[in-house]
Amino acid sequence: MSIHDKLDTLEKLRQESELGGGPDRIKKQHEKGKLTARERLDLLLDPDSFVELDRFVTHRSTDFGLDKQKVLGDGVVTGYGLIDGRLVYVFAQDFTVFGGSLAEAHAEKICKIMDMAVRNGAPVIGLNDSGGARIQEGVVSLGGYADIFLRNTMASGVVPQISAILGPCAGGAVYSPAITDFVYMVRGTSYMFVTGPNVVKTVTHEEVTAEELGGADTHGEVSGVAHFVHDSEAECLTGIRQLVGYIPSNNLDGAPSKRSEDPASRRDEDLLTVVPDNPNKPYDMLDVIRRVVDDGEILQVHEGYARNIIVAFARLGGHSVGIVANQPAVLAGVLDSAASLKGARFIRFCDAFNIPLVTFEDVPGFLPGIEQEHGGIIKHGAKLLYAYCEATVPKLTLITRKAYGGAYDVMSSKHVGGDFNLGWPTAEIAVMGPKGAVEILFRREIAAAEDPEAKLAELEADYREKFAHPYHAAARGYLDDIIDPRDTRPRLISALETLLTKRAKMPAKKHGNIPL
Repeated sequence: MSIHDKLDTLEKLRQESELGGGPDRIKKQHEKGKLTARERLDLLLDPDSFVELDRFVTHRSTDFGLDKQKVLGDGVVTGYGLIDGRLVYVFAQDFTVFGGSLAEAHAEKICKIMDMAVRNGAPVIGLNDSGGARIQEGVVSLGGYADIFLRNTMASGVVPQISAILGPCAGGAVYSPAITDFVYMVRGTSYMFVTGPNVVKTVTHEEVTAEELGGADTHGEVSGVAHFVHDSEAECLTGIRQLVGYIPSNNLDGAPSKRSEDPASRRDEDLLTVVPDNPNKPYDMLDVIRRVVDDGEILQVHEGYARNIIVAFARLGGHSVGIVANQPAVLAGVLDSAASLKGARFIRFCDAFNIPLVTFEDVPGFLPGIEQEHGGIIKHGAKLLYAYCEATVPKLTLITRKAYGGAYDVMSSKHVGGDFNLGWPTAEIAVMGPKGAVEILFRREIAAAEDPEAKLAELEADYREKFAHPYHAAARGYLDDIIDPRDTRPRLISALETLLTKRAKMPAKKHGNIPL
């Protein structure tokens, strides 16, 4: 056989592998509103940049008729490509081949590109669309999952790991995405659950749909498992490209930068009126953040979950930063268990990958109540505290209004390692709010007054004038400066640039014991 004949054979095999489970199954995939594995990779990666690996791998089992159903690639497309010119490693499960089920060879392909990503310092992106473990291969399939879990864990904090759930993801399959840094889901086609609706009905007699049990909005708003939720696969894959632009390729690289035409010296007059004169009136912290960061652009993470805290990526002076902000427009910006978890997870990612943190603070404290106490607000709040204390990246903090009680300490105060702490003249730093303070300090005087309400109002006004301001903290050096709100952007950029060469030395240890 001549070289040309051999090349023809090679081309036929390549074409066969690109058909996956065949035209009929591809058609069914499209009818469900889903793309094929290769169509997804085309949208995710720069044009013509994908290099496939292991396209000729097939499964090895001959049980239950599998010897007659061998398909090139074994249900997963793996390789590497570029996003905005930067290297990433990818795998895309192919639901048209054995329902994307995971087996020995399938798992080995995924493990290979994960190992390559760690060796070469590049992100791993997994496009998940699988019916779960391949039953015909039994414990070998389960072993394949465990091999992936181990690599997820070893890669954590070394290279970014991103998971997109683009179909079913059930049972043991959910734990690999759960270990990764970010999880994307698509409304109407993405599902994640440990046990499906039928099992739930059998065991607990509860009637629930797949969407209610483990759909995109459930995990994006209730459980917090999903960090990003989109309406279509195209939006989802575009969102992943956007995220990659904010994060470094590995833990040894600095945060990426991008030139902006937005002047670093820009002042914003509207910042004078964002915070209401009435300290009990809410406002949207996003209005502050967008007026400060480059071009007003932010990428919110966990946008629908624990909305009383904001975590997001943005740029300041061209530098990628992680934003953590209390949201006075939701629950007055109070910290609860969910907000603490959300903030801690994001802070630890940024710290692992050298992304500076900028905190916008307006927090009245931790949420009180039986539900929160019984739900573990103490240990969950401690996670947020631990994350801030542990972080060695540059940490900048701006107090716009309230900073009360232990929440003041937690939110990147000078006491827990804040590098540059600023306050607006509207900042209120105290053990508690003026009303609560005077009710405790002057309980007897208020009770004995002819008009207790008037006396309370008088004492509250006096307390607010004497203590509800930032100057006592600044006198102690707990704030580095009190600034004109209009100067927020230039002051933060100036401080950030001085901190880009920050070096912090932590005590030698295997690892800390975060209060999980």
